[in-house]
Amino acid sequence: MQCTLSSSSVHTGSRSRPPSPMPAPPGFTRLEQNEPMNPLRISVGGLPMLASMANTTDPRFRLKWRPIVAVALSLGLLLLLFMHLSAGLRSRSYDSHSWKNGPLTRSSPIPPEHTPQGTRYRIGVIADLDTSSRSDKKLTWFSYMRRGHLLVSQSGDKVALDWDTDKVVLESHLSEKGRGMELSELVVFQWEALQRRRQDGGQWTTTEGVFVNNNPEWVKVVGFRGDVQHENWVPKYQSLKSAAGIEPPGYLIHESAAWSDTLQRWFFLPRRASKERYEETADERRASNLALSCSPDFKDIIVSRVGPLNPTHGFSSFKFVPNTDDQIIVALKSEEDAGKVATYIMAFTLDGRILLPETKIGDVKYEGVEFI
Repeated sequence: MQCTLSSSSVHTGSRSRPPSPMPAPPGFTRLEQNEPMNPLRISVGGLPMLASMANTTDPRFRLKWRPIVAVALSLGLLLLLFMHLSAGLRSRSYDSHSWKNGPLTRSSPIPPEHTPQGTRYRIGVIADLDTSSRSDKKLTWFSYMRRGHLLVSQSGDKVALDWDTDKVVLESHLSEKGRGMELSELVVFQWEALQRRRQDGGQWTTTEGVFVNNNPEWVKVVGFRGDVQHENWVPKYQSLKSAAGIEPPGYLIHESAAWSDTLQRWFFLPRRASKERYEETADERRASNLALSCSPDFKDIIVSRVGPLNPTHGFSSFKFVPNTDDQIIVALKSEEDAGKVATYIMAFTLDGRILLPETKIGDVKYEGVEFI
């Protein structure tokens, strides 16, 4: 399994801070050459060591096999013990939810469980704590991860969630400009759960909405071998804005996008949408309930709306539910309003049916969701 979207969220329109076939269905209102080596010559007590060791008649260097065998056996037992303890420590480290030197990994995602009530999937969400991710520990940053199960009913008309009681705390010593572990997306890539930092993309403006540049509207395409290519998506983002009826100085801010192999279309759920110029405080209440679907060339774009609009709840991440032909989406909505922070989760179908209404899952920003 690979998921290779750019490590940055995408945003078409204004933002003050820098970058860190779906039919139109009823009910839906329209991602130097080396020299030869010379033998080493060492002398001990004036006697050339290599020559003496080759002379087996010298009693000083006669091999004593019993001590050698005993030492070798002892070393072997110590190695086996070390390997056993290391495995135990790794297991306990995962159980205690401490992540310091790498991502949480497993050989493969947990397969769905079929029950009389429906299909049960393992799911996880990851937090972006912004500047609050700095720990009291020296040079340490942290984030939260929650895990649980998502159940799709047998009839496919209802989605339920059951969260684990514990909260995973992830820690790292990596940072950039004094900030770290601001994790805005969670993806499964080649059978590993990766916590990725994502930066907002789109037009860069000042806090008053004055245009600076289009740099964040370039995207990174990450290949399965880790290769990175850069593509200019400025015209594509402009097409999305135009389809939504937004022209400058209006803007869209994208934090969630995905490609559907099944439907061969891009899907975007914008965080913000406004026909007015960007303004930092006002932006907190310009959330979007838009859903945009487009062909690979961004020429065929369908604009729909998902559920009622709450001006402070905007999409921050979404994934297609596996084994549903990309017809069911689970999505996160983030809220940042006058210091109030919260996250909500919901599920809906492409034909506009709400299978799980917006449900609060925490007073922090969980900005990444994934089936793990």
